[in-house]
Amino acid sequence: MEVRIDDKVAVVTGASRGIGESIATEFLNSGARGVVITGRREENLAEARTSISEATGLGDRLVTMVARADDAEHAESTVKGAIETFGACDILVNNAGTNPAAGNLADVELGALEKTWSVNQLGPILWARAAFNQWMHEHGGSIINVASVGGMRPTAVLGAYNISKAALIFTTQQLAFEMAPNVRVNAVAPAVVKTRLSAALWAGGEEAAAATHPLGRLGEPQDVANAVLFLASEAASWITGVTLPVDGGVIGAGGSLT
Repeated sequence: MEVRIDDKVAVVTGASRGIGESIATEFLNSGARGVVITGRREENLAEARTSISEATGLGDRLVTMVARADDAEHAESTVKGAIETFGACDILVNNAGTNPAAGNLADVELGALEKTWSVNQLGPILWARAAFNQWMHEHGGSIINVASVGGMRPTAVLGAYNISKAALIFTTQQLAFEMAPNVRVNAVAPAVVKTRLSAALWAGGEEAAAATHPLGRLGEPQDVANAVLFLASEAASWITGVTLPVDGGVIGAGGSLT
């Protein structure tokens, strides 16, 4: 089955590298009319633009916008920009995330904990509101949140991050309930994917980290992009409120992240 999103317009947050960059690339290669990617730094977005354009040959369909994931005004202006540039905002991927609060909850610095929750919990709500109110409420659409298997089970030193992703999983269900029937809201829950954000979990010990996954390897950004494309497409038109593990079997086949 070929999965396509022909003529759709997507916004992907936190897409200057890693999973977000792969999602944007996959969307363009799968027929998107336009993709808007966000990130905190202009220089990183410029690098992503070059990389995505080279991979797709469709740089004219790509727009970059500097935006913070937990800033309501940035969310509103980015969605507005997508509509003004490409005429729609059919798909929103809440990919941006952070984890500056490693450590046990009894000890972790509260400012870092608050930042983790602001970006990972509040941020997706702000962006979903912007997309829904400006476009999707009237025209329909699909929202995909990038959660984590850490939101499904506890792990060492990632408590603040795990809690934020557990909240995002429930947020996905709540938004799916509230925004139906015109808007579908789903999530993916990756395990360890080889990105800069997760490097502390696998760099210097990739073989051991891979062995905790029943399928015997770490995830690649493309693995997540494939799942996001499916959920965004009409192939998933009767699916909403679901969190899909993309995890090499960690949840379903008895793996471990510790």
